[in-house]
Amino acid sequence: MIPLNQRLKQVSQYIKGDTLADIGSDHAYLPLYALEQNLIQRAIAGEVIEGPYKSSQRNVANYHATHEIDVRLGDGLTVVQPEDQVSTITICGMGGPLIAKILTEGQAKLASQPRLVLQSNIQTKTLRQCLQQLNYRIVSEDILEEKGHIYEIVVADYATTPMTLSETEAMFGPYLMKDKTDLFYKKWEHEQQALLKIKQNLDPTRHKERLQQINHQLTLIDEVIRNENQ
Repeated sequence: MIPLNQRLKQVSQYIKGDTLADIGSDHAYLPLYALEQNLIQRAIAGEVIEGPYKSSQRNVANYHATHEIDVRLGDGLTVVQPEDQVSTITICGMGGPLIAKILTEGQAKLASQPRLVLQSNIQTKTLRQCLQQLNYRIVSEDILEEKGHIYEIVVADYATTPMTLSETEAMFGPYLMKDKTDLFYKKWEHEQQALLKIKQNLDPTRHKERLQQINHQLTLIDEVIRNENQ
């Protein structure tokens, strides 16, 4: 049995098609697990740093999966080639802005219109806005807690009609804010407290613009966590 944390097991549920490209693969555990569970037939495990790349290679060899999983060294989506015919791309364990950067810089590698399963640690708003620009539509979202950290999973498929998100939907997630779980409230109440602490340490004159941003965010959070029907 491949050792996989609950966060990545949740991600694996959204994989579709025969070929997975896992970017920033972290020991190639997700591709190995997906292969073991017969979710895929083959995979690419992409790493940008030599150490994790070699670690992933060793792991794949140890599980006798070198014919099914190709470990490649490269930055972001540069490891994906047109002939790979990738059906799902997973990018996990990064901040929203970094995932958005990887997708934007590798936009040409999305020509086969693969599903995107993205697990963001912070600032998922940037990621959702990026999907909008790439003609991807969010089809599902998830929120979970592991080892004291709260993670969001965003699943998106290519769409012929563009997705239009309001600022509130981009910030909180169009699906997550419809079904506000206890964890959703926990996350945003924590964010609220963090912003209030930052606000206390800002000078109204010198940090006027930052204060306006924080006040706007606090207003949005307050509206969403207080409005049960939103």
